[in-house]
Amino acid sequence: MAGASKPVRRQQGDEAKRELILASARRVFESDGLDGASLRAIAATAGYTPAALYFHFESKEAIYAELLRASLAELGRSVDRAIGKAADPAARLRAAALAFFRFYDDNPRDLDLGFYLLRGGMKPHGLGRARDQMLNAALADALRPISDAAVALGARRDDARLLVVDIFAHASGLLLMAHTGRIRMFGAEAPRLMERFVDRAIASLRRTGKGHGA
Repeated sequence: MAGASKPVRRQQGDEAKRELILASARRVFESDGLDGASLRAIAATAGYTPAALYFHFESKEAIYAELLRASLAELGRSVDRAIGKAADPAARLRAAALAFFRFYDDNPRDLDLGFYLLRGGMKPHGLGRARDQMLNAALADALRPISDAAVALGARRDDARLLVVDIFAHASGLLLMAHTGRIRMFGAEAPRLMERFVDRAIASLRRTGKGHGA
C-alpha cells in the first residue's frame, strides 16, 4: 500500500506545482502582457527555476493557452448551469446569453485574457495554430446553447450563428463600457441593457422564425 501511495503523492505534488505556475503566470501576464512576459519572470514569481517550468509547459504560449482553456471551460460550465432548468427554447436562449454576459461581468480579467488585453492592447495575437483552433472550439462550445436555442425557435442555422455574433459583440461592448466606467456618462446599467437586447432578439425570432427550418 505504501508503494502504491507514493506515485499518488508525486502526482498530487506535480499538480500542485502546475497550479502554482499557472497562478504565478497569470499575475505576470496581467502585469506584462503576453508579449512582455517571459518564462524567467513566471519562474521567479512561482519560486522555481526556468528549467523546472519546462517539465510542465514548453513555452509561455502554452501556459497562456492553458489559462484561457480553463477560463473557457468555466464559462461553458456557467452557461450549462444557467440553462439546466430552462423549460423552453426562448428561456434557454435568454439564460445562455445572460450567463455569458454575467460570467465576464463577474470575471473581467477573464475577458481581458480572452481578448489578449492583459497589458497587450488591441493587437492580433496567436498562440500557435493548434492551440488557437482548440481555444476557438472551446469558445464555440460554450456559445453553442445560444445558437441551438435560436434554431429551436425557428431560426435558420446561419441566422442563429449570426445571432451568436451579435450577442457576443453586444456583451463585449457593454462590458468594456461598464468596466472602464464609460457607461456612467449615459446613466445606464450594462446588465439591464444586455437583458433588453436579448429580449428583443428573442421577440424578433418569434416574429420571423416561424416556418423556417434549420
